[in-house]
Amino acid sequence: MNAAAAPEVSPVGAGPGAPAMQAISLNKDFRLGRGEVLHAVRDVSFDLYRGTVLALVGESGSGKSTVARLLAGQERLTSGSIMLHGKPVDPSSGRAFRRHKSEVQLVFQDPFASLNPVHTVRHHLERPVRLHQHPGSKNAVAQEITGLLEQVRLAPAKHFLGKYPHELSGGQRQRVSFARALAARPSVLLADEPVSMLDVSIRLEMLSLLDDLRKRFKLALLYITHDIASARYFAGNVLVMYAGQIVERGPAEDLTQHPAHPYTQLLIASAPDPDNLGSALRGHLSGQKSAVGRLSGQKSAVGRLSGQKSTAGTHPARPAVPATPAGGCPFSPRCPFADDRCRAEAPVLRPVATAREAACWHLDVAAPGVLAAPSQQGGE
Repeated sequence: MNAAAAPEVSPVGAGPGAPAMQAISLNKDFRLGRGEVLHAVRDVSFDLYRGTVLALVGESGSGKSTVARLLAGQERLTSGSIMLHGKPVDPSSGRAFRRHKSEVQLVFQDPFASLNPVHTVRHHLERPVRLHQHPGSKNAVAQEITGLLEQVRLAPAKHFLGKYPHELSGGQRQRVSFARALAARPSVLLADEPVSMLDVSIRLEMLSLLDDLRKRFKLALLYITHDIASARYFAGNVLVMYAGQIVERGPAEDLTQHPAHPYTQLLIASAPDPDNLGSALRGHLSGQKSAVGRLSGQKSAVGRLSGQKSTAGTHPARPAVPATPAGGCPFSPRCPFADDRCRAEAPVLRPVATAREAACWHLDVAAPGVLAAPSQQGGE
């Protein structure tokens, strides 16, 4: 795949017809003991349309994978609701929930961990084909499996059917994971960091394959990643997640070129993009005391983003996810613009430009260029 060519992706908001899946005010809490509660997902809402890609972006520990597990039915909601084709998902109904598992498939980050090492590729594909498609004969099963491998560009199929996961490369294992997901003939595909454990040289190739499958099967695709650079090129719209909350959302190109929230600016500044993603942004901000510039004056953006000794004294290996709600903005311990209001009162998503929203009390200082953009529809 040519790195300069971006996949043609339709914006999520412009999807034809009704959404395939809706997440409505999702909340998930985990009890840690001694009365402490981890609010892993807080009031997250979005729609997924068939044939489109929505990216969910954030650093490790921000709640992205928990959202995927909630949508796939692997975790129970604390509150909120999930709609599939306009009908609520009911985990207590066995038959309805089995249909949900057929319609919604999750591809995991580590293909080696998600495949059983004692079974062949044929076994991994034959089981879901029989379970979800109910073919009439062994010959029909064999043809379907061969077709699935060819769809994910593992050809000739006979060279792979008898192999075990350890006999495949990382890219080949992930292709088998894609084929296994497609065996259920889903309408929604949840891809949780699908290329992060692969060699850099084949990541674009795998994203190209995902995009081809999205178009061919008209999938509603949720692409979960910590890499905002790939989200820019691959998705139509982006949701930026921090400490379990959506802090910014909007069209991918606009959001990555002109980020509004200070956290999004940090993600842009630390993105290892060969095309120097955000260079125009950094040039524009170099004359201002932007979040990126001010954080660089204290510590490097990359160091701060990885959570090294934030002012809140958070764990160095994860972002500041509060165990109990402090009532203020979750990003305030790491934000250079934070004041008493930020620490006491949580901001809500509000319009900042056409089809753009961000949750920050100081957008006029953090992102004056976004608020002043010609596309802006109304002020704050």
